[in-house]
Amino acid sequence: MKQISSTQNPYIKSLVQLQDKAKARRQSGTFLIEGQREIMLAAKGGYTAETILFVPDMISESQVRELSQPDTELIEISRDVYQKLAYRDTTEGILAVAKTKSLSLDDLKLGDNPLIMVAEATEKPGNLGAILRTADAANLDAVIIANPKSDMYNPNIVRSSVGCLFTNQIATGSTAQVIKYLKNKGISIYCATLQDSTYYHTQNYTTPTALVVGTEATGLTQEWRDASTKNIIIPMQGEIDSMNVSVAAAILIFEAKRQRGF
Repeated sequence: MKQISSTQNPYIKSLVQLQDKAKARRQSGTFLIEGQREIMLAAKGGYTAETILFVPDMISESQVRELSQPDTELIEISRDVYQKLAYRDTTEGILAVAKTKSLSLDDLKLGDNPLIMVAEATEKPGNLGAILRTADAANLDAVIIANPKSDMYNPNIVRSSVGCLFTNQIATGSTAQVIKYLKNKGISIYCATLQDSTYYHTQNYTTPTALVVGTEATGLTQEWRDASTKNIIIPMQGEIDSMNVSVAAAILIFEAKRQRGF
């Protein structure tokens, strides 16, 4: 089995680039996954692990082999190398280099009555990760990112989603592309926005539905408001007129799930 102990190893340097640069991920078609649960969920979600790197005194080879796939290369690395690559403070001593997937709208597989979350231009990876966790908890049919601000394989998104990047159907596209897709599929569009809105709990989400949230700073673009079946709002009873986008998304999602009988 191959062993790497130096942080100056060219391959390790290339993996650092993979962590830090969207361009490197795009050009190579690969990204890094950290942690046993995340690697397991990625495999269940159809992702291919090309390589698994592990620290032998932090995780056993037998555990690593359970997480590997038939063609996965295994590499032993030193703690120094691992710390160079790992993002977490609490570590498990294992990383995988996995192939990215197409996130095209055309690749989504939807049933007859889908419930979809759409997030437009979400700026913070942590918020996007939280939305993916909620989407997994609610077993949504898909999450669509309109006008994404970063690639979905950004390590901060991978980490903050705690593996839910791999458990959800995800697609990305421009706002215009996403609106066209939803309308072609006959999916009603409910936009969370302050303008011309009605309370979210008064609407019917039991038919094919897309719930759409925008940025905390500026909300949804006019394009979404024009395309909306209905604009909806969460009643605010304090001093401010908005809340964290991932919290707002969770409220809308579980109201829809409640109407659908969970």
